[in-house]
Amino acid sequence: MTIDRTTARRSTLTTLALVSALALSACSSMTQSTTSNEADGAIEKLQIVVPADPGGGWDQTGRAMETDLKENELVGNASVVNVGGAGGTNGLAQLATETDPNTLMVMGYVMVGAVETNNAANRIEDTTPIARLTEEPLVIVVPADSPYQTIQDLLDDIEAKGQGVSITGGSAGGADHILAGSVLKEAGITPDNLNYIPYSGGGESLAALLGNKVNAGISGVGEYAEQVNSGKLRALAVSGEEAAPQLPDTPTLTEEGVDLVLTNWRGVVAPGNIDDAQADKLTQLVTDLHETDTWKATLEENNWSDAFLSGDEFQSFLDEDIASVKTTLTDIGLL
Repeated sequence: MTIDRTTARRSTLTTLALVSALALSACSSMTQSTTSNEADGAIEKLQIVVPADPGGGWDQTGRAMETDLKENELVGNASVVNVGGAGGTNGLAQLATETDPNTLMVMGYVMVGAVETNNAANRIEDTTPIARLTEEPLVIVVPADSPYQTIQDLLDDIEAKGQGVSITGGSAGGADHILAGSVLKEAGITPDNLNYIPYSGGGESLAALLGNKVNAGISGVGEYAEQVNSGKLRALAVSGEEAAPQLPDTPTLTEEGVDLVLTNWRGVVAPGNIDDAQADKLTQLVTDLHETDTWKATLEENNWSDAFLSGDEFQSFLDEDIASVKTTLTDIGLL
């Protein structure tokens, strides 16, 4: 069969025109969809800054958020970026220069102390508070063969021997250090008697305890619970308002006569340069995450207590916590 070239050319042009029209229509639909998503306040891509190396509590929190946000389709995508060092203040410095408003940084009690002890140029007050998420009590432990049976035994020995009794824990100025100083202060013991030996990680402090190189140790309940339950360490007291689920038979400090409650909380903040609408969007996102069954399961799996506060309530909590930590750090000689 013979095909006329003019007819074939017209047919080709018609086909190309049809393809072009369809492409333009698709692009228009995509633009309308994107505009609609933006109008609905959806966050297509979220960056979660973890101001610590992989593996610790902040990193676990950030990665749990990443997983649960994506699983519940609350964001199009989420990714974790680790910026370790200096008790989180390196990450705080990076957040100060962040230009992407869809950014959250995991932080917490440890950072409050680190900002003060490192005299950091960038401060938590310069960020946008979004929400407090979790809290975990600390536990005071001793080696299994220690003569200390109670927290009072330990305090009596510190009062008698001063710095001859050593207590290990995390970084100087962190939650462990603050608890040690606060316990002495509450017991009426001069903070100068505190011999605190800091380590960068729970593994190092655990090794020092198991090797009987120190007399006592302080860390999050999760760090020491396994060794306590296996009989390698003895738990003297936990710092929460009530017994910890992992150590149900360990009394609280208050029950042991030390009127003190201190928990290691974690939360998220955003860059300080975002506007109110962007802050509201991030706050709503984290609030929605908090309400999911997935997040509730994450809390239970990690033995994290739900300590949710958002917006102005979290701002007020931060202001009070920063002031309290400054006072405590001054009292124990770190400021």
